[in-house]
Amino acid sequence: MTVSQIAKGAGLCLVAPLLLLGAYLAFLQLTGNVHEVVPGQFYRSAQLSKEGFDHYIETYHIRTVINLRGAKPGAAWYEDELAAARAHGVTHVDFPMSASKELTPEQSFKLVSLLRTAQGPILVHCKNGADRTGLASVMYLQQVANVDERTAEWQLTPLFGHLNIPFTGAYAMDDSWEDFEKLIGLPS
Repeated sequence: MTVSQIAKGAGLCLVAPLLLLGAYLAFLQLTGNVHEVVPGQFYRSAQLSKEGFDHYIETYHIRTVINLRGAKPGAAWYEDELAAARAHGVTHVDFPMSASKELTPEQSFKLVSLLRTAQGPILVHCKNGADRTGLASVMYLQQVANVDERTAEWQLTPLFGHLNIPFTGAYAMDDSWEDFEKLIGLPS
């Protein structure tokens, strides 16, 4: 084997996983990144079309939609979402978060309170269904569904489109969870 052949093989070994990850992340976005977190209780997704909301509200009997993008009156996606919620008699809640900004302790406790008191089944979403939705899903599993911390934290991983890479904007969600863990006395 020549040095050139070894270099090509090594390059392929490095590029192939990145291509597969990119294809998987694209697949998540094309399919709405919809996942059942706790069957019959809690679901997560990316931003859905009106037809997507109609479908998942009917399929999972959703009673509350929590929009982590915040209110955007006049935006087509927002108006479609509100129309779907109204058409099905579903409660719609706006809880504005930024994927690149850590939650304050007050925001974290407010989100957990919302997750505890919202009528279920709940569908929570953000734009891509990965970062903000991942954090809300971890909090729901650990604080509401009483799932162990290690299992809950899988919601904030590449499996759901979240790239938890330090020093990137979306890592603020990981930092928010770590800070919240300390506040509630979990080892982190």
